[in-house]
Amino acid sequence: MSADSEQRTIRCLIAKVGLDGHDRGAHVISRAFRDAGFEVIYSGLHRAPDEIIQATVQEDVDVLGISILSGAHNTLVPKVMAGLEEYGALDDTLVIVGGIIPEEDRPALFEEGVDAIFGPGTPMQETIDFVKEHAPERP
Repeated sequence: MSADSEQRTIRCLIAKVGLDGHDRGAHVISRAFRDAGFEVIYSGLHRAPDEIIQATVQEDVDVLGISILSGAHNTLVPKVMAGLEEYGALDDTLVIVGGIIPEEDRPALFEEGVDAIFGPGTPMQETIDFVKEHAPERP
């Protein structure tokens, strides 16, 4: 890895999709990512999957972090993943999901293309390290 790519700022979109109104975790991870040197865009609450897809593509982010606590992950996350694929953005976007995702639901999300799932209590540094290690390299 060259010195230029080591210094490149990782661009992240932290997204709250659906009717989930619990955003404390999204704010905490946004702040942690910013403190780690990432450029962070926060979607705000109650975003439709299409809005998240458009923001991911238009902002040309490296990482999409979906925060979801509503239990609608099996419906909303696949819609986001399908939209990213439709726009040709899935292969160069690291997609992580945070929130309460039951173990039995995780394999289907991974099959959809989710790269990692972080549940409550995950150390911030673990998430930051994962993003630094797996964020796609850009020219």
